[in-house]
Amino acid sequence: MLKQSLIENNSIKLHQKAENWEEAIKLGTDMLVASGAIEPRYYDSIINMIKQMGPYIILSPGLAMPHARPEDGVNRTAFALVTLDTPVQFEGEEEPISVLITLAGSDSDQHMQGIMEITQVLEDNDPNSETGVDLEKILQCQRAEDIYLVIDQALSN
Repeated sequence: MLKQSLIENNSIKLHQKAENWEEAIKLGTDMLVASGAIEPRYYDSIINMIKQMGPYIILSPGLAMPHARPEDGVNRTAFALVTLDTPVQFEGEEEPISVLITLAGSDSDQHMQGIMEITQVLEDNDPNSETGVDLEKILQCQRAEDIYLVIDQALSN
């Protein structure tokens, strides 16, 4: 689901620059708006929810998964992946974010399935890992093809 969506929506941007977390999130949502997977208001919903609830989108140090509710403008389930050369800081958070995987789930099942797949792909097989997430393998990718390979390897384990 993840790899297929990234290919279909042409939704990978690597080594990007963003002035702040809002800009970083927009990099991901803009690709999904362009592909027709979401409406522009989905971005606004994510930003508003973060301002109300705090950065609920942070999954682990360095990793965020921007998402809102299906009724906030999701046309079909889709993912976007963005890596940042300079991590962005969320208010009240110690660890800056360098990888953002935007999730647009068309219903709660798709939403949960998406979260599980992302977790599986980013799972760190190092038992000494504190976070359980291996972002380095994503951050080292130079091209979309490299990302597809990481996903294939993770899902074949």
